[in-house]
Amino acid sequence: MARTYVVTGAASGIGKATAQILKDAGHTVIGVDLKGTDVSGDLSSTAGRVQAAEEATRLAGGTVDAVIACAGLSIPRAITVAVNYFGMTEFIEAMQPALAKSAAPRVALISSMASMQPVIAPLVDAMLEGNEAAAMEIAAQAAEDPRAANVIYPSSKLAISRWVRREAPTAKWAGAGIPVNAVAPGTVVTPMTKELLATAEGKAMTDAYVPMPLNSHQPAESIANLLIWLTSVENSHCCGQTIYCDGGADTVLRGDDIWSWNNDNIRAKFTEISASLAK
Repeated sequence: MARTYVVTGAASGIGKATAQILKDAGHTVIGVDLKGTDVSGDLSSTAGRVQAAEEATRLAGGTVDAVIACAGLSIPRAITVAVNYFGMTEFIEAMQPALAKSAAPRVALISSMASMQPVIAPLVDAMLEGNEAAAMEIAAQAAEDPRAANVIYPSSKLAISRWVRREAPTAKWAGAGIPVNAVAPGTVVTPMTKELLATAEGKAMTDAYVPMPLNSHQPAESIANLLIWLTSVENSHCCGQTIYCDGGADTVLRGDDIWSWNNDNIRAKFTEISASLAK
């Protein structure tokens, strides 16, 4: 069954690969990017996000079956926060009315395994609070310090994964029958990483931070196909997940036990539920 997709960042990298696979499968794809796509939109500003969402909705005839948010930056500047977090969340929220009209609406975003790296906690908090002015100020200050500047990107990706987990089960999304999930890639071979991977030193540094025992660096299509499944009709129950499609980097870095830290909280919760039921 042909569906109507809106794909941000459709001019290059993962977004371009995703859009092409969908088109080849016979779906209608409305691409959004700065230029070279159906909708020219600057997702670094509120006005640009709203305008892009309105134009994408118009081109779709008012109903959108899925939004795949791929637009992003990895530069050590404040604009990375504007695009990676607010450019995703505000755009998706603006698309919610068009999604709600679909019989099987879906949303998928790009996070990153970098979300597990060190972050700037106040920056993450400001993003999750929806305070773009404060987030941009913190990021601008961080950008002045080479050590802190490189933490802007992982901070934006952690905020995205937390936003997905927080918002997905709410009435606005799950309650409206709209699964919202994210994919966290490892090192993807795209124009964004081309320069970094062009030297032996760059590759070694990348692999130290992102160890990928399964097949090493990945093509954009490996992420595109997962995004497409998450936004297909077949995905009826994935909700609020960040799926690490990263060649094993998550498992290497976090090990086999990512659950026991929460055992005491789980026991307390079940004790509370049991006590409530016994009344």
